Amino acid sequence: MTPQELRAARDRIVPDVIAGGLSVLFCGINPGLMSAATGHHFARPGNRFWPVLHRSGFTPRQLRPSEQDELLAYGLGITNVVARASARADELSDEEFREGGRQLALKVERLRPRWLAVAGITAYRTAFDDPKARVGPQDRVIGDTRVWALPNPSGLNAHWTLETMAEEFARLREAAQGDQG
Repeated sequence: MTPQELRAARDRIVPDVIAGGLSVLFCGINPGLMSAATGHHFARPGNRFWPVLHRSGFTPRQLRPSEQDELLAYGLGITNVVARASARADELSDEEFREGGRQLALKVERLRPRWLAVAGITAYRTAFDDPKARVGPQDRVIGDTRVWALPNPSGLNAHWTLETMAEEFARLREAAQGDQG
């Protein structure tokens, strides 16, 4: 993409992949410029969301970002805490995160997924004013929806490997499957 195309992408909104009654609604921090330019969540080639989603057992094969709408058939969806695209999440203000958390809670109350999975512990902490939250299931519920904080799948998050991230996503999958039985 040219620098001009990336700059123009900042003004685009990446549409949610959502429906009522999902098993898990995944929530990214905010769209990156590549996602905004393509209209697909987690579109940057180095992002590990799609490989981790498959390795953890949520999908039978690794989907491409352009296949994101197929998630609905698996009872999964994607949204973001903050809708505004940026090159890096650290370009967002705490107020944007807090307002995003308020809007996300309203969306979750309306859609009623069984689990909300926020992919980014720092974003979760700020959006929901929970500075001591750790990766994993949270005490917080939104209506009947339980909340899980996941590691950020960005390639910049070197603290988590593909394997350890897939293990954490698999813990969520097992909890979500346990809800169905």
